Amino acid sequence: MRFEHANLVVIDIEPTLNFLLAAFPYWKVRGRGEGIWDNTARNWLHVGDDDYYICLNDGANGEMRELSGNSPGLAHLGFVVDDLTDLIERLSRSGFEIDIRGRHHPYRSTVYYCDPAGFQFEFMQYHSSTRAQKNQYGGETGELTINR
Repeated sequence: MRFEHANLVVIDIEPTLNFLLAAFPYWKVRGRGEGIWDNTARNWLHVGDDDYYICLNDGANGEMRELSGNSPGLAHLGFVVDDLTDLIERLSRSGFEIDIRGRHHPYRSTVYYCDPAGFQFEFMQYHSSTRAQKNQYGGETGELTINR
C-alpha cells in the first residue's frame, strides 16, 4: 500500500500549478479535463510524476481555513526533498517567499510555503539516513521563524 495523490479544490488552477511546477521542475501535467461537481462545471488537472500527483480542481467557493487557527481542515502537505537550499532558491526566483522556517533539528531541516490559493506545503531535507535519527521527535532548538 502507498499514498498516491492528494485532491485540492482551488478557485483558480493556474497559480497553484505554477507554484508546484516551480517547486518540482521534473513534475508535469499528467492529464486534465472537465467535470461536473454539485451541478457546477469545473476543470481538473493532475500534476506530478508517473507515480504520484496532486489533483487540482477549480470552482471553489468560500474562504480558506486560517492556518494559524484551530479550524478543522488541511494544515499542510509535506514533501521530502534532496536539496532544500536548491528548492528555496528555485521558489525565490519564481517569486515565492518562505512562510515558516522550521526550528533547528540535528537531522532535518524544514521550510513551509503557502501557494497563491492558501494551501501550505512543508519541504523537508533529512541530514541522516538512519531511521532512528530521521524520525527523532524532539531535539529541536531555536524558534520557528514565521514570515506572515
